[in-house]
Amino acid sequence: MHNKTILAIDLGGTKVSAAMVNGDKISGLTSLRINGSGSADQVLEEIFSITDDMITGSADAMGIGVPGLVDAEGVVYDVVNIPSWTEIPLKKIMEQRYGIPAAVNNDANCFALGEFYHGKGKGHNSMIGLTVGTGLGSGIIINKKLYSGNSCGAGEFGMVGYQDKFYEYYASGQFFNNVHGISGEEVFEGAKAGDRQALEMFEELGYHLGNAIKMIMYTYDMELIVLGGSVRHGWKYFSDSMWKQVKTFAFPRSVDAIRIEVSELENSGLLGASVLYYDMI
Repeated sequence: MHNKTILAIDLGGTKVSAAMVNGDKISGLTSLRINGSGSADQVLEEIFSITDDMITGSADAMGIGVPGLVDAEGVVYDVVNIPSWTEIPLKKIMEQRYGIPAAVNNDANCFALGEFYHGKGKGHNSMIGLTVGTGLGSGIIINKKLYSGNSCGAGEFGMVGYQDKFYEYYASGQFFNNVHGISGEEVFEGAKAGDRQALEMFEELGYHLGNAIKMIMYTYDMELIVLGGSVRHGWKYFSDSMWKQVKTFAFPRSVDAIRIEVSELENSGLLGASVLYYDMI
């Protein structure tokens, strides 16, 4: 990793976070709530606000993670929870405003890069970062290089058909509300209190997530899958049922070889956003 200072930005549907990153050191971490229902220009102004405060002469480049598709030119399409962002040339806008190189990519790809360089992926050649939260997203690292696909759409495993819906419907935090009409937070609190029904719901989630992981294993014979996203905090409640399904994979040698780990990084998205610059060059 080069010794450069990168301004890392993580855009979500309700807030934007930013920090200066040099290697594995994060400084000046700050967050700002945004109006996701605002116009495209209003959301841009909110990003400018936090960036104007953070940017200094020490920043060599910036990396930006967004919850949407990004093409090779850094144009952002269809951002989740920001309806006005249907087509935003974010890379060009940020470079023209701040005069430093900018790299833009999907937030799940940023998570994978953060884990690969700073977390459970260190020392590996290839891995998949699987974000299990309000959705089911992923980032794919092959031979130490991020594979995003043509329009940043590679690894959208959550959209693959499954049962009567698709994997994201059953194998993410959506599962609890979609199937049982209850929020994931309520189920998590119930599981911590030992509630039998809550624990059974987590076992169901593990069953579906295990099937999703099998589908990923059939597609990419990876050595490592790292789980991120809010649902990972319930790992001890769904890991057994998840592994029970994974072990039904057709090739026992692959089951013996695969490692499935849970992220322990606090700021994997920001760390990964900083890595985008190095991945770009």
